[in-house]
Amino acid sequence: MSTRTAFVSTAWLAERLADPHLRVLDATYFLPGVPRNAEAEFLEKHIPGAQFFDIDAYKDLETDLPHMLPDPDSFAEDMTDLGIGNDSTIVCYDSHGLMSAARPWWMFRVFGHDKVFVLDGGLKQWLAEDRPLESGPAKSRQGRFHARFRPELVSDRDAVLTALDTPAVQIVDARGAGRFAGTEPEPRAGLSGGHIPGARNVPFNALLDPGTGLILPKGDIEARFIGAGVDLKRPIIASCGSGVSACVLAIGLYELGRTDVSVYDGSWSEWGSYPGLPIATGEAAVL
Repeated sequence: MSTRTAFVSTAWLAERLADPHLRVLDATYFLPGVPRNAEAEFLEKHIPGAQFFDIDAYKDLETDLPHMLPDPDSFAEDMTDLGIGNDSTIVCYDSHGLMSAARPWWMFRVFGHDKVFVLDGGLKQWLAEDRPLESGPAKSRQGRFHARFRPELVSDRDAVLTALDTPAVQIVDARGAGRFAGTEPEPRAGLSGGHIPGARNVPFNALLDPGTGLILPKGDIEARFIGAGVDLKRPIIASCGSGVSACVLAIGLYELGRTDVSVYDGSWSEWGSYPGLPIATGEAAVL
């Protein structure tokens, strides 16, 4: 099993907050209908030196689908404005422990930047250890970012349709079991219930310690995927509700040495609203 890791500890981060090349990003995001404001909470308290990364701001503005990837030039311009350069070491976190912080981790990798990590346990762990905090607007930074697009890490609707006729390719859905089965409603109005036919279900929080939000040991991550019927040697496309928690599956698989996992960017927000696409309901059939 690979020794590569996408995570850094709170102790590691605390020792490096003064590093001029370090960029800490609060990427907290709340699902529609959750009465919380991520940016307001950032202004109230955040890790010293952190900047707010709004996944609903750094997106494709030409689509109605939520927070789809922007084009490489737009992302490079936005990250330059944020003070991030190609020499930056980036650490992403969120207030959940781990949910939305995996999205910018994946985005930076899609745009060619590998010096990006996720804070294990996120702000939840930082607070539990009574580490220092700041409030108010982020301090301005300087940087120059150039993007190098990696299309192999992104899947669109056509790629998923092709995968349905390609037995080697697996779709793995990060939503909870009820949403996957179609027995619980989607948080976004107008979406059908259910899942992409043949998909496996690994709820993203199954990869986390339920008490701390820390990522599970690699052996436990592997067991979660294998238990859901996922063959770790075959191609994998991760999906979810809107391309956010699918990135948690991507980072979990990265811990197992799978650096090639693709994310279906439109995920169920696209699939469940697009006329004529096949939909299955019920639990996943595990062979």
